[in-house]
Amino acid sequence: MAAAPKPEELVVAIEQPFSPSLFLDLPPTPHHDDDPNNVNDDLLLPFISRILMEDDIDDKFFYQFPDHPALLQAQQSYAQILHAPATSSSSDDTTINNNTTNSTSVPDTLAMPDHDADTQSAPDDMEMLNMAFLKGREEATKFLPTNNTLFSGFKAEPVLDIQPTFTFGPSGGGRGRKNRHAEEDDLETETSRSSKLMAPEHDDAAAADEIFDEIILNGYQMIIKGIDELRVAMGSQSQADKNGRRASRAKTAVVDLHTLLIHCAQAVATGDWRSATELLKQIKQNSSARGDATQRMACCFAEGLEARLAGTGSQMYQSLVAKRTSTVDFLKAYKLFTAACCIKKVSVIFSNKTIYNAVAGRRKLHIVDYGLSYGFQWPALFFLLGAREGGPPEVRMTGIDVPQPGFRPADQIEETGRRLSICARQFGVPFKFRAIAAKWETVRREDLHLDPEEEEEEVLVVNCLHGLNTLQDESVVVDSPSPRDVVLDNIRDMRPHVFVQCVVNGAYGAPFFVTRFREALFFYSAHFDMLDATIPRDNDERLLIERDMLGRCALNVIACEGADRVDRPETYKQWQVRNHRAGLRQLPLEAEVVELVRGKVKSLYHKDFVIDVDHNWLLQGWKGRILYAMSTWVAHHP
Repeated sequence: MAAAPKPEELVVAIEQPFSPSLFLDLPPTPHHDDDPNNVNDDLLLPFISRILMEDDIDDKFFYQFPDHPALLQAQQSYAQILHAPATSSSSDDTTINNNTTNSTSVPDTLAMPDHDADTQSAPDDMEMLNMAFLKGREEATKFLPTNNTLFSGFKAEPVLDIQPTFTFGPSGGGRGRKNRHAEEDDLETETSRSSKLMAPEHDDAAAADEIFDEIILNGYQMIIKGIDELRVAMGSQSQADKNGRRASRAKTAVVDLHTLLIHCAQAVATGDWRSATELLKQIKQNSSARGDATQRMACCFAEGLEARLAGTGSQMYQSLVAKRTSTVDFLKAYKLFTAACCIKKVSVIFSNKTIYNAVAGRRKLHIVDYGLSYGFQWPALFFLLGAREGGPPEVRMTGIDVPQPGFRPADQIEETGRRLSICARQFGVPFKFRAIAAKWETVRREDLHLDPEEEEEEVLVVNCLHGLNTLQDESVVVDSPSPRDVVLDNIRDMRPHVFVQCVVNGAYGAPFFVTRFREALFFYSAHFDMLDATIPRDNDERLLIERDMLGRCALNVIACEGADRVDRPETYKQWQVRNHRAGLRQLPLEAEVVELVRGKVKSLYHKDFVIDVDHNWLLQGWKGRILYAMSTWVAHHP
């Protein structure tokens, strides 16, 4: 019998120019009781549940965002006490590299607020602050017991000791934080490892894993239950709304908020501050964050107009980004959004079924995922592959995402890789994961480590769901090819067996403000109406969706200009032209996939969701307005 791999053999660092990558080679665990006929593609919600079960998920938030205002405030008192002894004693234990000039590449959506500008202008103070805080934690842990006898019967889980050195090449030349040395990373690893001994919740870790195993195998029943609960809640609200309308029919004045918003945008565009201020006052008086769909939408748009009127759009957007919702709250809101609306689910089904069909009869699969994030899409694919007749293929995944600010730019991608590895093992799928933290346009074919000898055996799939609209276009980059075209050119050079593309279908990427505002009004009105028809108005997670997923994007579109405007969507027809220009050839839609999507939406979701087909694009929308589009492509052979 072969010896089990050592923990250090499971981790390999990637060479320059990208941040360290994580390889996880886990042997398959076969499930003899799986029934291939019971194919379950509703594993997104259970996968999110697994993430929510992790005890340290809130702690990881502060490692991803070390300059978060809450963390800086907590650090200040420690720095005042510990600065002198920490700086004198830390020289024996820690080496700080002050010669590093490269910085991590950070997307605009992760930009820091104005107070960070002062922090960046004095990097030595910021360095001192962080080091003093971490040194204080190190000193405090010395008072903790060194053995594991604090809790009877407690068994600590082994922790992989990852100690990479973060090196960035020319591709990391975006705005971001100064790179810290790896020794600080080691200190965090030690303190986090020691702190695990103080958490009695770890006694329930094994039980939580057992519960997750049960949930992930019954994900279909779970999502059905969530949809049924929403239907019952919406039925009760509908009856209450009818009774309320009868009582207040004679008292309520009708206000056309859409017209007021458009007139206010026109006044802002022409510099008529007096009219804009008066219209904005009327909009605020008649809007509410807990009202109906139009009132909620008007509340979000009013914030954007007010910020643009005051000239503080970029600062306000960056402040909202810095005040990020906790990971737990975000995942709960995302889970609710997936249960109520079919947008994400349709994209996942379309992509996974396309990949499953592409790898039919083949033994190796390589997935290149642009915008990996939490990897919500992939548990369902692992289930399909694990139940495949003849056994699952060997799956190799390259997860690409922009670096996170702070000490560990690739930490979130690597953490997602760990979760996906556990999930793949549960379904008996051989799995390897590699993380690339870099700007999308810098990732080329040679960075994928493709083996020419295995090209005939390995199916290469490139996957991108709703992320290309955040890349800069020709209106920002005028003296060189836009990042959008560069990414498409690189995908063509990869020559994948299939490129799965899902795009936001919107025209609010126009450079002219009034046109952009009007299109954004139509686009987001459909989303707010969608939520109003599927989720009760008193639901707190719905407020998070509208504030953090929709409201923040709407504010960026309305109040920001130039490079600060992150979201720049195009229509699917514009993407079709752009793809052809890049040398990609569109594939016809598979009838099986289209019928599967239509059946799921019709049986599970609201009747006003739209599924249609146009020029080999699978379209989805709400009440006739097309919001998203999906298609498949290959490199055009001359």
